[in-house]
Amino acid sequence: MDLNMPLRSLGPVFRMKAKALSKIGIETVEDFLFYTPLRYESNLIVSKIAETQVGETVTIQGEVTATSNVFTRRRLTIQRITIDDGTGKIDCVFFNQRFILNNIKKSDFLSAAGRVEKFGNKRTLATRHYEVLKSKEADAIHTTGLVPIYSEAGGVSSKWIRGRIKTILDLNVKIDDFIPEEIVKKNSFLNLHEAIYKIHFPKSAQEAEVARQRLSFDELFLKHAASKLRKKDWESQQKAIPFEIEKHSAKIRELIKSLPFKLTTGQIKATEDILKDLSRDVPMNRLLEGDVGSGKTVVAAIAVYSAYLNGFESAFMAPTEILANQHFATISDILEPLGVKVRLFTSSNKKQRATSDERNFDVAIGTHALVQKKVNFERLGLVVIDEQQRFGVEQRANLREKGQNPHLLTMTATPIPRTIFLTIYADLALSLLDELPKGRKKIKTWLVPENKREGAYKWIEEKIRMEKSQVFIVCPFIEPSETLTTVKAVKDEFERLAKNVFPKFKLGLLHGKMKGSEKDNAIKEFRNGKIDILVATPVIEVGIDIPSADIILIEGSERFGLAQLHQLRGRVGRGEKESFCLLFTTSNTDKTHERLSYLRTIDNGAELAEVDLKLRGPGEMFGTMQHGIPDLKIATLSDFPLMKLASEEAERILPHLDRFPELKVRIIKTNVPKISKD
Repeated sequence: MDLNMPLRSLGPVFRMKAKALSKIGIETVEDFLFYTPLRYESNLIVSKIAETQVGETVTIQGEVTATSNVFTRRRLTIQRITIDDGTGKIDCVFFNQRFILNNIKKSDFLSAAGRVEKFGNKRTLATRHYEVLKSKEADAIHTTGLVPIYSEAGGVSSKWIRGRIKTILDLNVKIDDFIPEEIVKKNSFLNLHEAIYKIHFPKSAQEAEVARQRLSFDELFLKHAASKLRKKDWESQQKAIPFEIEKHSAKIRELIKSLPFKLTTGQIKATEDILKDLSRDVPMNRLLEGDVGSGKTVVAAIAVYSAYLNGFESAFMAPTEILANQHFATISDILEPLGVKVRLFTSSNKKQRATSDERNFDVAIGTHALVQKKVNFERLGLVVIDEQQRFGVEQRANLREKGQNPHLLTMTATPIPRTIFLTIYADLALSLLDELPKGRKKIKTWLVPENKREGAYKWIEEKIRMEKSQVFIVCPFIEPSETLTTVKAVKDEFERLAKNVFPKFKLGLLHGKMKGSEKDNAIKEFRNGKIDILVATPVIEVGIDIPSADIILIEGSERFGLAQLHQLRGRVGRGEKESFCLLFTTSNTDKTHERLSYLRTIDNGAELAEVDLKLRGPGEMFGTMQHGIPDLKIATLSDFPLMKLASEEAERILPHLDRFPELKVRIIKTNVPKISKD
């Protein structure tokens, strides 16, 4: 059987489920076999009927001696299947499942799992799972041993998946190893066929773990190799025009000296690394990572200035108009006194642009409007993309195509744990700004339980009245959730706060569904002090710079990852006043309180991201922000030793990849989230 065969080609049983399976990424036989269990239910012991006790959850096996269908007074039906294992008899009971009598016949050998209960004077089995076995010696896959439980979707049950996987594996389907034999042997891994069988049908927890190790290694190995191969291709196939940095070094130093503040050690190091990259004939592909307020824009401005001195244009793309406007203001202040023409391209300033020359700029700053055909570059030499994971692949590619292999600098305030960076973004060089500019005060962070809500409101009221404080109040949702009734929604909360809690103060509203002009107006009024409290969604996490804001209250804080909470917290503490972050939570669990308490002691985003990776895993570490997090099916990014091994083996095998054509194909096909080049 060819593993690349469409699953639907195996017959009507699979065709009926093809649409539902497609929704969970299963199209081929290989997809199906590599669809691994979420967990296992343990039914390791088959109990003797005579020894079962009321209240126990057991698995029993025996011959069916009688079947019956009983009608109750309430028009319900009870199906009774009596089985005998030689030590005693028991009735397996089902409710309103008449089809059971078509599936189970007298003299069948039945394996059943469920809870022993007392019905009148008799013990019965409230049956959860059952299966008819061909003989006493046949293996049971639904009721005994470690029973695999899968993620279910669209009417495809775990039982259906288990049964069909067993059917395919029993056909002696050949699953060839694509990992080189030398790696498998050296690390004492199972062969791939054995690992697939044992991940689905292990005889023990240890056997399942050994299988998981092998399959996790394969997945991490492919991710590492794909990322490293992409870097190799990037450097070997593309040529850029190198900037003459040394020639213009005096002017660059003058710019740095003219800044109204001293660069941090991290900013100096990042600037040196970027200028070195720009002097090479390989296009720069660097990520500049730093906490909110760490000074990424200034570093980018120096890179833009070096492009200008070399006769090149720069494009600077931001995810929101608010952020584009702020970058425009910052870079204009720094570079326009030096003769650099800075232009803003956003949806809101179309009319303004229509009256001026679209080509009259050295630096184009904007949102997705930059990728439109009307914005043309003569010599695009540098592309800067802020929070690139918020743009579509096509938008980013279109921007880079406006030049001939321009250098690329990506910026992010999203803390990426080093382990994830090394696994997924090996094609990128990294510059880390891990210190804040001098003069920044630490933000006091408090965890506020529900019973202290009113006290917190009174404290905020006093701070606004006495000290002219300005406050962000962040809610997770725009509209109320039908299922998460305790989680605050911004529209309802805005009305409640304005009417019942802070009627004496001016409140503003900000969320993602508002028009651009409405959002800009809300920010403008807040910045100008006309709004005391801005009630918002996490839309404020990226780029809103209000130095006068000194308090942020975050509702439903347990729903956010530590990294995202840290970014939200960074909206305050940008001025001279002492600033505060209040984390409101309705959760009373020790686990939640312990996790959130890290924000009280750690003020470094990268450290918090590492903590969240260990506590919650990569899938949840950014809360609602999961941009750029790899889609792993079985491996976990918290398995550091296995990640290290996969990286080392990938590095070692890449120079000899032509010896392993099937492996090469798989590596090329492997999807790796891209934080840069497309």
